[in-house]
Amino acid sequence: MADRERSIHEMLKDAPSLNDSCGSVHTGTEGGSLVLGSASSHSIAGGGGHGAMGGPFAAPNSLPLRNHSAPTTPMSPSSPPSGNGIMSPTDSGSGSLIRTSASKIDSLKNWSISTYKCTRQIMLEKLGKSQRTVDSELEAQIEQLRETQRKYLSILRLTRAFSSHFQHVVVTQHALADSFADLAQKNPELQKEFTCNSETQRNLTKNGELLLNALNFFISSVNTLCNKTIDDTLLTIRQYETARIEFDAYRMDLENTKPELTPSAAALEETQRSYAQHKEQYEKLRSDVAVKMQFLDENRIKVMHKQLILLHNAIAAYFSGNAMALESTLKQFNIRLKSPNAVTGSWLEQ
Repeated sequence: MADRERSIHEMLKDAPSLNDSCGSVHTGTEGGSLVLGSASSHSIAGGGGHGAMGGPFAAPNSLPLRNHSAPTTPMSPSSPPSGNGIMSPTDSGSGSLIRTSASKIDSLKNWSISTYKCTRQIMLEKLGKSQRTVDSELEAQIEQLRETQRKYLSILRLTRAFSSHFQHVVVTQHALADSFADLAQKNPELQKEFTCNSETQRNLTKNGELLLNALNFFISSVNTLCNKTIDDTLLTIRQYETARIEFDAYRMDLENTKPELTPSAAALEETQRSYAQHKEQYEKLRSDVAVKMQFLDENRIKVMHKQLILLHNAIAAYFSGNAMALESTLKQFNIRLKSPNAVTGSWLEQ
């Protein structure tokens, strides 16, 4: 009995301590649990010192072993986005956006360079330090056209003023005719005299409105000639003048470019190419201006010939009291006659 007790005590001495048993963890497969030693169970049941894990907190009976931190098969950074190597729509859209941005930047760069060169050319011309390309004959025609437009605009302004004043006269004559007619009804002793004056004013009103139609037709035609036909040619002239400045700017660059100081042949070739391009554009616009001015001059003579005859005949017929000649003049130029006392019909009748 004593030998058996002694052997038990020796076995207990040879056994590991409880802390060492708690520290031993047996791993298992994924989804399994951590198995704690039997000594750990006894230690938890006995409520000893620091618990099963040697700390203030008790360890759970099992812990999952699933690894959530990394994928099973990591991808190489150099691997393509898809297995067949085809670019995705997102990559294609990004490339298109980059190309568009680059194109806009290039356009802005070219515009900035061209604007700088043209501004420099204008300043040098004003300071007398640069020679400008001069076409004496064409520039004389352009100056004459601008002077003609100024004079025609003056005629247009005066004709409008005359038409406005004369319209007030016609309105006054119409009101005066109504007053005479009203007095003729209320004054039997002067009925004949009032009626005669009323008819005279009505005839003057009728002829005055016919003259107003002729004046309005003249104003409309001259306005179209000045503010549309001539302006269209002047727009081409402004484009031609801008092209001339650009041509002179690139011509000066080419003249100032020395082959021995040029860093590369490509830069010299680019300068020559820009010069040739602007020269071609300048010559094309100069030809367009010459053709447009020729057609404009022919059209201007034809229109003004017709309008001046109309104005002369209408005014002469009105102030001479020739109502038949006035109506004949308006019919000759296809001007619609409007009766002064006519009532305008509804839009359905028109």
